[in-house]
Amino acid sequence: MINKLSGWEDTIVALATPPGIGAIGVIRLSGGAAIEIINSLFVAKDLATKPSHTLHVGLIKEEDKAIDEVVVSIFKGPKSYTGEDVIEISCHGSPYVQQQVLQACVHKGARIAKPGEFTQRAFLNGKLDLTQAEAVADLIASNTAASQKTALYNIRGGFSEILKVLRDELITFSALIELELDFSQEDVEFADRKKFNELIQSAQTTTTELLQSFQLGNVIKNGISVAIIGKPNAGKSTLLNTLLNENRAIVSEIAGTTRDTIEEVLNINGILFRLIDTAGIREHSTDIIELVGIERSLEKMKSADVILYIFDVREITKEELLSISNKLEENNNTLILIGNKADIISNESATEKFNGFNNIHFISAKNNTGIDGVKNSLFKLTVNELPSSENVIVTNARHYEALQQVKVSLNDIELGLSNEVPGDLLALDIRRCLHYISEITGDISNEDVLDFIFSKFCIGK
Repeated sequence: MINKLSGWEDTIVALATPPGIGAIGVIRLSGGAAIEIINSLFVAKDLATKPSHTLHVGLIKEEDKAIDEVVVSIFKGPKSYTGEDVIEISCHGSPYVQQQVLQACVHKGARIAKPGEFTQRAFLNGKLDLTQAEAVADLIASNTAASQKTALYNIRGGFSEILKVLRDELITFSALIELELDFSQEDVEFADRKKFNELIQSAQTTTTELLQSFQLGNVIKNGISVAIIGKPNAGKSTLLNTLLNENRAIVSEIAGTTRDTIEEVLNINGILFRLIDTAGIREHSTDIIELVGIERSLEKMKSADVILYIFDVREITKEELLSISNKLEENNNTLILIGNKADIISNESATEKFNGFNNIHFISAKNNTGIDGVKNSLFKLTVNELPSSENVIVTNARHYEALQQVKVSLNDIELGLSNEVPGDLLALDIRRCLHYISEITGDISNEDVLDFIFSKFCIGK
């Protein structure tokens, strides 16, 4: 066991690559004893004398037992991810070998890292602010081009820079108003109220835009739920299979084939649409299992962002479709009507039969015709267009809640300026606004909040 010098933090270790068999596994250490621990296990050379950002090949041995031939990467603090001394060991991808290396590091004084502890140390050491740290988790979890682009922009400080500029300007005016309080007997104004009012109005505009972006940000991060609803044998499962371009659901001429909901994901222009194929909805059924499926279908329909109502163009009247669409729109879902089997009576006849309806598409799910129009409508009605790489999109609910409080504080400051309230009251409102901005960036935070945020990270990051 290595004796740690006074003032050193714990040195942590974890597997940074996914567990399982692979070509290479990467084990990461961070802390004051990281280099010393690996130096005691590394046979080839004295790593303590080697410069930062260098690679070294050699054997990892514990006592007389050779574990693996590895590549050791050295990153000396503060020029490392965490700001501390960091070592990365690239070993062979055997789970047994990886476990042996981890155990050897623990035997020499390291401890297994908690989820997100490397990034938490990067935050605590000033390498990242809290918005950037949270964006790291978003980037790891990203599964579309849109979510990757948004997370990467925030890691590079896009959102942080907007908040920093606003915070610095508010601090400047706060200092000037505080200065006025020191000279209250002189009745002087150091803070230009006109310029301050212009700043507040600009900040309100920026904050409103950020709040409005959360709707799109939530879509980019979590996707859009789409319930495929219709009567039995309308073609719901065939539509799901056609949209996915695979035979995901069982298709049969027998009514009530789908007994439970089936969920799959469709990527349209970088946005994930979670398609939910539901049991056919009909009023009369004696099958207990089918009835349970119908009940689940109704639950999914109520919670979905979008409803695709599919119907057989031959078996429904215009009046019946109008009644159904009015009932579906009562839930405030986005509704797209899909007339299936239009190839049997022709698109022209279907269009004439159901003229006057908005967001209606005539398709043949079986023959894969009209499907692109459905995809285009799904995208345009929910997203319309993706943001550019320079747009800041709020994707985090914590940020959204804090921005709401920032907006309230800015409104109070504006009201105070228009009513010419005393400087000490203005200073209170400014401090409250700065408090909520600082909550977002992590300039002020409590340990419980930080533990909650970083506990959602994977171990090794």
